Amino acid sequence: MDDATYRMTRLALHAAGELLIAGPQYRNFGTIRLRPVPGGFGGVRWPVSVIGTDLLSARMRVPLAGTYREVAAAAGFEPEAPTGVYQDTTGVDPDDAIGIDAAAATVIADWFALGDSALRCLAADVTPVLWPEHFDLSSTIGEVNFGVSPGDDAHSGPYAYVGPWTARTGAFWNVSFGALRARDEVNTTAGLLAFFEEGRALAAAD
Repeated sequence: MDDATYRMTRLALHAAGELLIAGPQYRNFGTIRLRPVPGGFGGVRWPVSVIGTDLLSARMRVPLAGTYREVAAAAGFEPEAPTGVYQDTTGVDPDDAIGIDAAAATVIADWFALGDSALRCLAADVTPVLWPEHFDLSSTIGEVNFGVSPGDDAHSGPYAYVGPWTARTGAFWNVSFGALRARDEVNTTAGLLAFFEEGRALAAAD
């Protein structure tokens, strides 16, 4: 797929997580945390998930088409971003049209699933969290963040990262916030886990 299609889908899914899951969940349960589910992602308390190009609620399955407000109305609730929790929102309005490519959505769902598998191998006692602010899945272990992202303004495609709270130096640490590897470099559970374990060892040694 072309980069523009992937970016469109990434933003649409990020906005769906923010407006259709994290915001309503925060209003009802006081948490913005999301989690990977088979084929997509959902709330940890709010019984709504994004699966492929559909929204799955306790009431029905609704295609992610039209506006976010229209999708939410069909599922029986009001869309909203988490109020006062973080400032760097997607900037997407509930009345904006949704644009999602099925193949791109699958790439993102598969990346979150792979990240979840590797993170649980890295630390079985830590539950990875999909954060709606940056739309990344991460675990924090010993003041080091380990995670996967479907991309952002600085790095358009999927990537994995290790982010120590205190900056480290050396060849492994190749970005300002720590270490980053593109998906193609770590596209298996074993490869991703090896990257995380190397980062954990190097962070502990410094």
